Amino acid sequence: MSPDLWMILSFLGLLVAGVPVAFSLGLAGAVGIVTGLSPTMLATLGTNTYNSIAKYPLIAIPLFILTGLIFERAGVAARLVHFAQALIGPRHGGLGLVAVLVCMIMGGMSGSGPADAAAVAMVMLPSMTKAGYPKPFSATLIAASASTAILIPPSVALILYSIVVPGVDLRALFAAGLFPGILAGLALLVPAFWLSRLHRWEAPETTERPPLGESFKQALPALFAPVLILGGLRSGLFTPTEAAVAAVAYGVVVGIFITRELGLRDLWKLFGEAAVISGVVMLIIALAGIFAWAGTMLGTFRELAEWIIGLSDNGTLLLVLIMLAVLAAGMLLDAISIYLIMMPILIPVMQHFGWNPVWFGILLAMNIAIGQFTPPVAVNLMVTTEVARIRLEQTIGWALVFVVAMAAALALVAIFPDIALWLPGVLGYNV
Repeated sequence: MSPDLWMILSFLGLLVAGVPVAFSLGLAGAVGIVTGLSPTMLATLGTNTYNSIAKYPLIAIPLFILTGLIFERAGVAARLVHFAQALIGPRHGGLGLVAVLVCMIMGGMSGSGPADAAAVAMVMLPSMTKAGYPKPFSATLIAASASTAILIPPSVALILYSIVVPGVDLRALFAAGLFPGILAGLALLVPAFWLSRLHRWEAPETTERPPLGESFKQALPALFAPVLILGGLRSGLFTPTEAAVAAVAYGVVVGIFITRELGLRDLWKLFGEAAVISGVVMLIIALAGIFAWAGTMLGTFRELAEWIIGLSDNGTLLLVLIMLAVLAAGMLLDAISIYLIMMPILIPVMQHFGWNPVWFGILLAMNIAIGQFTPPVAVNLMVTTEVARIRLEQTIGWALVFVVAMAAALALVAIFPDIALWLPGVLGYNV
């Protein structure tokens, strides 16, 4: 059996055995080195793991994770909910629309689907249950809406994509993700509103409308956060990494001095929580470096790319097959693992067919977003079902409805690339 096959089969076998993704990647890379190169080459493990994370743009990832945690604990989600309720008013499906809208705004702060889902679920689930929404529906809608966080900037997934794919401008990726993220949110609104009216959930006469002026005033600090991040990037005031630092500082000011729901002791706990989450992310990236180096040295990725290209001369057909493969991977793995595992294979395919790397990155992110609320793994759905105290199996039917809705948004971006590429082009970024 060839070393390539040894490495791939060992990785799949370790995953099936329940070994965490990070260690599966590292151990499979070591198997590839031993069987295909030389046992003495194991001395490169330390260098490869260090080189994988010794990249300046990666600093933004733990900082945006910390930003999401700070805004989650600072009471921002509750204020956004009141403001959205004031905007939408009492109507059938009103709370469903509020949940989608708040998830999209929160996504502009955290860049993380699970963090977004946790913050919104804690605030919205009790209100939606009281208004007559079934818990499985509410949990699934929030999980699906929170998945837009990896599209709407700042996005942790897009930061990693810009590092893995050479020559891609992160600012262009952030700008390209905005309209597809909004489109995905709008696609979720359609079935949410229709189902709410069909089942007569949330009688308008039983729902109070918060005062618009007061709720807007309370939500203003939260609404300014995406403006600060994106405005700073557009003006050239700071780089994406510096934008993450500014977002953390702004979140601390909001939590301590404006909402006053965050104390110094809470902040210390959040630093520890962010360090743990960031450590997991960085461990995956570090050990994936071993897998990537072994696959490159053995020619595994090149052979797989050539095999994919050889499947068909029709670029459209291959794009559909790749999207289906990424969707399947998104049901089982997190975004970071998917990028690290699949991009070394897909980059040559993308270059062969001349696909725009910014557009292709957004398509991948939309696929991964769908996977975040599609069982069996569905990281966002795991968060919301835990908050709702229901079983994951109860959400499968609702999840399929929202999968179809977001898949329609994905198809539109695939057919009309300008949905993603128009804004970065207007802003003068390299696409």
